[in-house]
Amino acid sequence: MAYETILYEAKDRVARVTINRPDKRNALNTSVIAELTAAFRAADADPAVSVVVLTGAGEKAFCAGADLGGGGMIGAQTVYERHESGRNFLELFRTMREIGKPIVCAANGHVLAGGLGLALACDVLVAVDEADFGTPEINVGLFPYVIMATIVRSSTNRRRVLELLFTGDKIKGQEVVDLGWANRVVPRAQFATAVDEIAKKLASKSPAILRLGRRAWVTMSDMPFDQAIEYLQGMLTVTTLTEDAAEGIGSFLEKRPPQWKGK
Repeated sequence: MAYETILYEAKDRVARVTINRPDKRNALNTSVIAELTAAFRAADADPAVSVVVLTGAGEKAFCAGADLGGGGMIGAQTVYERHESGRNFLELFRTMREIGKPIVCAANGHVLAGGLGLALACDVLVAVDEADFGTPEINVGLFPYVIMATIVRSSTNRRRVLELLFTGDKIKGQEVVDLGWANRVVPRAQFATAVDEIAKKLASKSPAILRLGRRAWVTMSDMPFDQAIEYLQGMLTVTTLTEDAAEGIGSFLEKRPPQWKGK
């Protein structure tokens, strides 16, 4: 499809999706949410893509959250319209959760409000060291309801997170890593290289096993322990029967690079 608010490029097994509203700090509106959903689905359906990188245009913000000026649930005229508009955001999160390819967030700038929820819905997050992370909704009489679903699943210190939600304070640097919100925080000069390295590393793996493994992780994360290990045992059996598992073991024994078939 033709995109108006995002950029989409697929090359070398990596799909790069860029929110392209730098003048609005890449804020989310109805069009952005719909196009992001479509882009993730397109990447998932493309056999030439193994990994997705999500970022924002410019250097100021990855995403500053909802566009409070309109174009989304905040600007909707009736209660019904607001509620239904908000459900599009839920569909984006569901799509990101259900696709079978790893998503790398390249947080090139501030990660705020709904942008934080979007970033934490990704599997791996690399951020520039000057980027602020936070949920300032409380300061305008709102609360980060929907994105709490991704925040709580990404955080290692719930009490600290609650403090941030209640105060609207922002954090950056090593604390973002310590809280579990980022894998690494790097200086701007090293940012592009750090993102490319992780994207290329993921793209070099078996796309079939990445798909099975990612979906298994998502599925078992909310299961009780006994149910989870039973499910994972079944997934192990399925994985051992794939052509890529046979190729991976064969290449290891023969001391050669694997030739993945994605099957």
